[in-house]
Amino acid sequence: DFQSAGEWLVENKYTSRDKLTIKGGSHGGMLVGACVNQRPDLFGAGVASVGVMDLLRFQKFTVGYAWVSNYGSSDNADEFTNLRGISPLHNIKEHPECQYPAVLLVTADHDDRVVPSHSLKHIATLQATLGQSAKQTNPLMIMVETKAGHGGGKPTSKTIDEYTDVFCFL
Repeated sequence: DFQSAGEWLVENKYTSRDKLTIKGGSHGGMLVGACVNQRPDLFGAGVASVGVMDLLRFQKFTVGYAWVSNYGSSDNADEFTNLRGISPLHNIKEHPECQYPAVLLVTADHDDRVVPSHSLKHIATLQATLGQSAKQTNPLMIMVETKAGHGGGKPTSKTIDEYTDVFCFL
């Protein structure tokens, strides 16, 4: 549905693929990561904030166990295959026909809901898989907020700083 909405926006001339940017946080960050992997040709940029990127190990950290009812668990052999197929971290690959869009991952050093390792592993895998490709000229970056958590209760000044950084990236 999400990708179809993007296609509709492009087909109906509301935007172009180069200008179509997607942004999501937490579980929405996972959606951004998955969509960028599945359809790198559709988006000009993707911003994933505190995203759940490792669907094979999320239940091992902090409150991730509570999401098993949403996603299933890789500890269950029947659910492993599905999770492996949609996990943003485990589906990064070079596409012969196009490069990845510009990607900015945003995480926080004190996030106790979606631990920073999700974003750190994701950017490391993006860089290792795509960073040396001559075709990949769009940036693949991460921003780690310090003295910050998952987002709730963030001071207005920190929110303004974060949005300023995101808009400068775009």
